[in-house]
Amino acid sequence: MSFSGQTKNELCRAALSRKCCAQAEAYGVLLFCNHFSGREVRIVTESGEFLQRLIQLFRRAFRVEFDVLPGPEERGKRTLSITAPDKLRRICETFGADPAEMVAHHINFAVLEEDHCRLAFFRGAFLAGGAVTDPAKGYHLELATSHYYVSRELTALLREAGFSPKETTRKSNYLTYFKQSEYIEDFLTAIGAPVAAMEVMNAKVEKHLRGSVNRRVNCDAANLDKAVEAAQEQMEAIRRLEERGMLQDLPDKLKEVVDLRAAHPEYTLAQLAELCQPPITKSALNHRLRKLVELSKS
Repeated sequence: MSFSGQTKNELCRAALSRKCCAQAEAYGVLLFCNHFSGREVRIVTESGEFLQRLIQLFRRAFRVEFDVLPGPEERGKRTLSITAPDKLRRICETFGADPAEMVAHHINFAVLEEDHCRLAFFRGAFLAGGAVTDPAKGYHLELATSHYYVSRELTALLREAGFSPKETTRKSNYLTYFKQSEYIEDFLTAIGAPVAAMEVMNAKVEKHLRGSVNRRVNCDAANLDKAVEAAQEQMEAIRRLEERGMLQDLPDKLKEVVDLRAAHPEYTLAQLAELCQPPITKSALNHRLRKLVELSKS
């Protein structure tokens, strides 16, 4: 199952306590589902959990049953619908709409005045028209509707709730979406999916740790390459000084460094510095080796 499907299953387990919140959630479902008009409500889903929640949700919100329900043996995409005029009138009137005059949908803000109702509305919108990317692959959460004004008004509601969504279109749908992981975490937590939100947080931490390790490995590899190049340059300098017969004329401190580097070409500066008698600092050893390289080039 996809991460989006897991998230919706988690949301379907949220309690249907307040009637006002059930109505708000159903409102979100209606405005983001497959079809909502004065003649028909049609919702298509592959999720058995969402199907069962819809049945309970519409009972709690409107005291209505769906006119068409999929059979228990049906699989894949399943359709629930309401076409009875009296049921449609009851649903529409709940949100201050007249079934005979429904042309362009708008969000009735008056039924979403309470914060808990707004969050329930967001949950319904996500269940019907939402999707969220697996955080291991990227950060993207979207809400899609075929109603232009609903999309614009949803953006306004989300901004009032402290989010900063973006908008775009895809074919005949209007999308409201988030790309920031923080907003996705907060949104999922707010609408009742804290487990999914925690997975987003964990994925972000894992990516950060993996990036830190990779940067450290790359840095260590680069430093190792530099150390190898420096050691090769120093060995070449010693060879040139030897060919010129200059090693015997070097000061004792430089002779000691020549002997140590020749005997231990693979050692780091810190290791060579400890072998000096008496031991010296890495900086002092580096200074002596640079002096050897300069002499070999003169």
